Amino acid sequence: MHLIPVIAIDGPTASGKGTVATLVAEKLGFHYLDSGALYRLVALGSENASIDPQNGLEIGVLAKKLAISFKNGRILLNSEDVTEAIRTESIGLRASAIAAHSEVRQALIGIQHGFRVAPGLVADGRDMASVIFPDAVLKVFLTATAETRAQRRYKQLIAKGISVKLEHLLHDLQERDTRDSSRGAAPLLVADGAKVLETSELSIDQAVKKILDWYESKIA
Repeated sequence: MHLIPVIAIDGPTASGKGTVATLVAEKLGFHYLDSGALYRLVALGSENASIDPQNGLEIGVLAKKLAISFKNGRILLNSEDVTEAIRTESIGLRASAIAAHSEVRQALIGIQHGFRVAPGLVADGRDMASVIFPDAVLKVFLTATAETRAQRRYKQLIAKGISVKLEHLLHDLQERDTRDSSRGAAPLLVADGAKVLETSELSIDQAVKKILDWYESKIA
């Protein structure tokens, strides 16, 4: 039995899991792992190195060499601040493509396990509960309808001054859902024992409270 508790939150693109997981971690005083950021970092690194996203072997080798750090809310890749650079839609699509490679996923397992330090960890991603932290004290699958998630992403991008079309976002999101769910390596799925939280009709605060309530009941 691992003594350091983990809350593992999985879910599809734009389900709000990052925002919710960050707030849950803050409320509990736990550390936070944004595993999606790791894949985006590898995507950016592989793009900078001009590696074909289909070349899983070469990207896996690259992933092991990248110097990744999270400091004061900023994300650094080889000492360069790439917090904004990894959040573009093109890097998101590339990250989804390279995440299908087992070599890339293997390369990042150790990095992810390294985030498990006292007093605890809230980890979000696609396979946190099913693969990376199968002994998590609480497993949550956070989801919402594709339309709701596309609307949320649309509002985020418009707020940043990025011009996008809602129908294009919805199409890309549905394609990523299909790719994430059907890949051979660690597909997106509801892990055994996970609680499903449908957030289409919930506010962020309501979703956070629900997860905190579930956690309290688990450790009571």
